[in-house]
Amino acid sequence: MDKDAVLTHVLKQRRTPSLLGGEQPVGVMSSSRYVSQRTDREVENQRTDREVENQLPSLDHAILTALSGEVKTVLLVGGEGSGKTTALEKLVVDWAKGEQHLQNFTYVLYFGLREIRSLKDELSLETLLQHHHSPVPSEFTQLLLQKPEDVLFVFDDLDQCKLSLDASVHTLCSALSQAVSVSCLISSLLHGSLLRGAAFVVATRPTGHLEFLSGTRVKVSGFSKPQRETYFNGFFTDPAAANKALLHMERTLGFYDFCTSPRFCWTVCSIYKTLMEAGAKLPDTLTQLYVDILVHLTQALSLKEASNRELVQALGVMASHCSVSQNSSCTKKELHSFGFQKLLRSVGAFLHVDGDLESDACVFSFTSQLMQEFLLAVSFFLDTSASEGVAKMLEKHKGHAEFLDLFLSGLSEPVQRRPLEILLGEFSSDRILDFKSWFKSSSEETLKGCYKDRHHRCFHLLHQAQNQSLVKEIISPSAHTGISYGDLSLQDCVALNYVWSCLGEMKLLNLYTTRDFTDEKAEVLAPAMSLSHKIQLSNSTLSTGAVSHLASALSRGRTEELDLNHTSLGDEKLKVLCAGLRDCKLHSLILLGCKLTEASCEDLVCALTSGSSQLRVLDMMFNQIGDLGFMKLCKALQSPKCKLQQLQLRCCELTAVSMEALSAALCSGESELRKVDLTSNTIGKGGVRALCKSLQHPHCKLQSLNLFDTELTAPCCPHLMEVLMSEHCSLLELDLSVNDLGHEGALLLCQALSRPGCPVEKLGLTRCELTQQVFKELGSLLRSGTSRLKSLNVGLNKVGDQGVKHLWDAVAHPGCLLEELDVEMTDLTDACVEDLCAAVRASKTLKTLELRNNSLTDASVPALVQVMEDSCSMQEMVLKYNDFSEDVFEMMDECDRIRY
Repeated sequence: MDKDAVLTHVLKQRRTPSLLGGEQPVGVMSSSRYVSQRTDREVENQRTDREVENQLPSLDHAILTALSGEVKTVLLVGGEGSGKTTALEKLVVDWAKGEQHLQNFTYVLYFGLREIRSLKDELSLETLLQHHHSPVPSEFTQLLLQKPEDVLFVFDDLDQCKLSLDASVHTLCSALSQAVSVSCLISSLLHGSLLRGAAFVVATRPTGHLEFLSGTRVKVSGFSKPQRETYFNGFFTDPAAANKALLHMERTLGFYDFCTSPRFCWTVCSIYKTLMEAGAKLPDTLTQLYVDILVHLTQALSLKEASNRELVQALGVMASHCSVSQNSSCTKKELHSFGFQKLLRSVGAFLHVDGDLESDACVFSFTSQLMQEFLLAVSFFLDTSASEGVAKMLEKHKGHAEFLDLFLSGLSEPVQRRPLEILLGEFSSDRILDFKSWFKSSSEETLKGCYKDRHHRCFHLLHQAQNQSLVKEIISPSAHTGISYGDLSLQDCVALNYVWSCLGEMKLLNLYTTRDFTDEKAEVLAPAMSLSHKIQLSNSTLSTGAVSHLASALSRGRTEELDLNHTSLGDEKLKVLCAGLRDCKLHSLILLGCKLTEASCEDLVCALTSGSSQLRVLDMMFNQIGDLGFMKLCKALQSPKCKLQQLQLRCCELTAVSMEALSAALCSGESELRKVDLTSNTIGKGGVRALCKSLQHPHCKLQSLNLFDTELTAPCCPHLMEVLMSEHCSLLELDLSVNDLGHEGALLLCQALSRPGCPVEKLGLTRCELTQQVFKELGSLLRSGTSRLKSLNVGLNKVGDQGVKHLWDAVAHPGCLLEELDVEMTDLTDACVEDLCAAVRASKTLKTLELRNNSLTDASVPALVQVMEDSCSMQEMVLKYNDFSEDVFEMMDECDRIRY
């Protein structure tokens, strides 16, 4: 058993290459087209650093590294056509040729379990060796016994071993001459009962056998993108043809997981080459690809139309049987029952044939799961009997045929099925109508719901159909296309983009919580983004490349709102985004919590002052831009090219230092700013003093100022009073909540607010240490007839029933214009309810009353419910977190305007 004999055994051509079965390993190696696949670890690395993909250890390297350690068993796990067999045979060939790898092993023995599974009799290891590696030298037996560590067993197709490898169900053997079943023999070797110390490399599809085996597992993940490029360049002799084929595959199919399969790449290259040589159009969808494949295979058989139809229908019956029974192979007797009696010699193009075709022991199996499902779909439309409809057929194959409904959708369109009808005859019109009816009704139901996975499936079906009018029919105005489509796969992106492109224009593209928005996904979705008026990407993770595609989509699209809150964008990615902000239709940009610093502000300034920016709203909340960053933004506000009207700056680490710059911008005469939110910044007295100078300036256009929790105190109030007393004051909304203004400061504000002509309509004084006297002054102000106040928030000021009574009296007054009143946590009790109800009944304007977190009890509920039912103007009364028992919940439920 020298190396030449092993080389001859491994390189022996076991079967001819086929379009679906792939090129045989010997052909790959002899043509120097071998490309070592990637492992699972490489996939993980690829997501974080794709630039080093080619430098990652290959599958060959992973096997050799594992064998060099203490572990003596390496399990290669991979799906159909992932290249496991080729990798194993390459490993053995390299050893036999004397290359440096594996030379620490004296013998390397290769076994294909697909070939030996048909052995019914019990056999020993000696017999197996004689059967597959004869002649076996006499000294080899002694070596096996004395130095098993010098021997490497290579087992392919472990999943073909139908019996259990669980050691507990076998009486394991330990002697070379002991005859046992195939599964017991393999178990004895892998569990160390026979030839303990020997090394093993085992290849298998994912199977239940794996739970009984220990060792180093290496997941075979197929070709990465660069490896596909290498493969295509090796397949096509013409570089231009290779590039055309690769680009077309990546655009139309590259988003499917099975594109990593070397066997699938062989199939695609083969059919593309045939089509390109004939000058034919390359397929645009998965359905069209398999239409071309089936046409090619059928034409090669040179059968008549009736025979073609009979063959495909029989293949469809077999496909259904294998899918439902979950058996990957069928006997010759079963094939006869499927309708193959006269066509058995034609099945080789579609099926893998194990054994002599004339023998009853011959076993048949599909070489391609995708073709199995495609044939099932075709045979459904060829069937003219009144058997089960599409709904029952899909239910029967649910969980076993992932692409069946997609193929049905593609084949339901006349343009796509026509090449097959020429060879097979007309498809059943009743079956086509049945599918279309099912698709329309199920899609309407799906799109009214909010399950994104079901929405995606509907989009995939539409993508396969390639019918723009069908998209517009299915995606009706009642469809809930505004739900979050976050965490979508690349395949989902392609389908979603197709649907959006057919519709031409959409209100919202909601990608909320897309945790891996990669360069590839963004590139695919770029047309859809450019067609959407609003893009929601909050709580997502965007790569730099994705931001670049987003910026490009903004610059050429119609997007007016972009929400990027909590995307951890950072300064560098914002710089990339700003390139697209200089020339786009964007009106609103939300950058809340994006980990931006002072450095980002320079890029924003360039965008805002570009002359073509349409940005009106900028939300920078919870970013550490600081005073220096904000002062840069303030320079932009003084530019006549800047159109910004709203600026949100909550928790941006601002202090009084930067308020001078804001003040200068507001009174520059160029600023269009109408609303500023400075919540939770350290503004203080100095900052307010600077701000108040601009608020009295005739050029200042500010209408809303939020100073919530900005460390203001009573000494700040004289400055605010001057603003409110000024004839140039334009403020409509002023929020001073969560500041210790106290009794004296608040009285000064009340005095200023009573000025005839004071424009303030909305006032926030929540938790400002207000007293009953202040509430009395507020009541007088509301009754004065000169106040324009429509909204008043005075919650969290513990003035009790007596204090708030002044407001109830004011609300009841005909001169009061109040529409919203918030008295949360003001220590109200049941004693106030009579005055409260009288006020609500008398008021013609009050719409909303906030009463949460007070001490109202069950006794007050009947009166509150009654007054709400009687009122025509009241829209909402909030009673949450009061002292109610469950006894009154039903009573409050009677009024849908009460929230409790």
